[in-house]
Amino acid sequence: MLSKLIPAFLFASAVWAGLIEDVRTDIARNDFAAGDSLIARYRSQQGVTPEMLEALSWLGRGALAAKKLDKAEAYAAETQRLAVEQLKHRALDAEPHLPIALGAAIEVRAQVSAAQGERSEAVLFLRDQLATYRNTSIRTRIQKNINLLSLEGKVAPPLEEREFFGTKPAPLASLRGKPVLLFFWAHWCGDCKQEGPILAKLEQQYAGRGLVLIAPTRRYGYVASGEEAPPGEEMKYIEAVRHKFYPDLLSAPAPVSEENFKNYGASTTPTLVLVDRRGIVRMYHPGLMTMDELRAALDKIG
Repeated sequence: MLSKLIPAFLFASAVWAGLIEDVRTDIARNDFAAGDSLIARYRSQQGVTPEMLEALSWLGRGALAAKKLDKAEAYAAETQRLAVEQLKHRALDAEPHLPIALGAAIEVRAQVSAAQGERSEAVLFLRDQLATYRNTSIRTRIQKNINLLSLEGKVAPPLEEREFFGTKPAPLASLRGKPVLLFFWAHWCGDCKQEGPILAKLEQQYAGRGLVLIAPTRRYGYVASGEEAPPGEEMKYIEAVRHKFYPDLLSAPAPVSEENFKNYGASTTPTLVLVDRRGIVRMYHPGLMTMDELRAALDKIG
């Protein structure tokens, strides 16, 4: 009866509104066949859409997590192929699902190569993709994966320092002789707030070893509840967040720069980067870390 009361295209949209979550539920059950079937039915009715591609990209991610590498590569390659077809008649960042799908597909394909012992090939693939998509929203995600595979053991990239909260950040090159811990955070990030007290304790405990904590952040164009905000207003909001949620980290310089996030691939927040006394990256870690994990990393570099 409902389908007779509303236009067919609206009814179909309502029916498929939960496609991505339904596919993720199938992945959690390790039922990839059900996810395949769901996407096939959607595609037969709706065609290839950004939502469908994001759902397909989740199958790739799920297969990778389950160590089903051939299946993960197949899902990711198909996602990327179809996404590139979409780009012939639409911009990548016209809506949110297509960049998520394409970014995930590129990430999975690189991680599959690395897991198969082809790390150099994976990095070359990612660098090629970075050149293609440098001016899009997935640049940072691609750089994250390059860094995961190749940044440790390399000189830490310099930080842009023109805007900042707290004291003016010292250039990383001038901090040689001291260990440096970079904490990339976002004003909206709950995990970052959870990491804050851990970092405050570590800063105190390792002060005698000369540990320098730097807390890069960036503007996102919005404030609380996703309300759009001009740069000046967002800066005031970020400062309020610092004082409310990071009172014990206010002494840490906080450079504000989107370019820092792009260069360090900080598409995940927090991202933690440990630089040794010679300026070499010894740890690159997107996501939360425990006190014990960070202590172990700090103790390794002395």
